[in-house]
Amino acid sequence: MGTPELARASLEELLKQTGFQVVGVVTQPDRPSGRELKVTSSPVKTLALGHNLPVLQPERARDEAFIEQLRQWQPDLIAVAAYGQILPKFILDLPPHGCINVHTSLLPRYRGAAPIQWAILNGDSETGVTIMKMDAGMDTGPIIVQEKTPISEEDNAQTLHDRLAKLGADLLVRTIPDYVSGRIKPTPQPSEGVTYTKKIKKEDGLIDWTQPARMVSNRVRGLVPWPGAFTRLPDSNELLKIWEGRVASNSAAPGSILRADKEGILVACGEGAFQIQSLQRQGGRRMAVKEFLAGNNLLAGQAFK
Repeated sequence: MGTPELARASLEELLKQTGFQVVGVVTQPDRPSGRELKVTSSPVKTLALGHNLPVLQPERARDEAFIEQLRQWQPDLIAVAAYGQILPKFILDLPPHGCINVHTSLLPRYRGAAPIQWAILNGDSETGVTIMKMDAGMDTGPIIVQEKTPISEEDNAQTLHDRLAKLGADLLVRTIPDYVSGRIKPTPQPSEGVTYTKKIKKEDGLIDWTQPARMVSNRVRGLVPWPGAFTRLPDSNELLKIWEGRVASNSAAPGSILRADKEGILVACGEGAFQIQSLQRQGGRRMAVKEFLAGNNLLAGQAFK
């Protein structure tokens, strides 16, 4: 059971294995996507159909017809990764070995939505994947196994997502045989260190230049590709999306442009400065600073809003 690219990685790895059989796939219904709002299948559905697997797409996981179809598959185990719906108890109890979930954080830290983004936004030095046995709570089930990975200064939410997707897929297929055989026993999550994350919204991308440059950098890196970190051009309300940059040293009034040249746009923060290296005008395309400045005159002393 899963929907986006992260779940697709787990399904792809499961399909490579000879020790167990994928009997069917459950994913979210086709949704409008992109600027043209074209109805699009999920990455998981596309992969499943390519392997001639039966696919169920209930609007609600409590739908009785869906439950009956799921029961007819007689699954021994249900693997879940970013499915997008809360599973009711009668689904959790349906397979003999229960439902196990691929969660992209080191639980109990970052239960809930967007754990990848918040790990970067909060400046964490490491994160990881947890395989847990699901219960009725929000990511509260006992831990089967975990694996860590460092978060580097070069990581953004997209690169970290891709690494965790692969890490989770590999860990899932390695864990299932030992879990099903009883060689691995799930252990309750510790009561210390519990945190919950909120869903990322578009307005979370607005840069507060009074924050330290390190936090500005975390916001830029943590919100790639959506919604992206953004500011407003001097003397205008036009949004400017910041794709890439780095922390630098300098000081002035927060938001002030200290320098704008081919090396980057250096902007003062509440502490230190942030050098913008690639960006995108509202309605335009991503470009390097050198190309942007060829058609946009930014001067030292102007300030982003």
